[in-house]
Amino acid sequence: MPIYEYQCSECNKRHEALQGINDPELTDCPHCGKPGLKRLISAAAFRLKGTGWYETDFKTGNKRNLADDGSSSSSGNETKSTGTDD
Repeated sequence: MPIYEYQCSECNKRHEALQGINDPELTDCPHCGKPGLKRLISAAAFRLKGTGWYETDFKTGNKRNLADDGSSSSSGNETKSTGTDD
């Protein structure tokens, strides 16, 4: 859920609220109680950098090698033998 930042036009205090995207905007200030809240446009609170997370990052022991066990083909175009000679 996103964190939205609000500022009251009556008391000028800022307030953060954890809300769903489809939730209605807040209107009443939790500090002064008046209906003066306006949603502010602000930057994200964090930024994802680097190469990312992988399936094996939090696995231990033999489970760690599941993604690289060599049993699957990377191309996906393998031909399978049916066991019959044509």
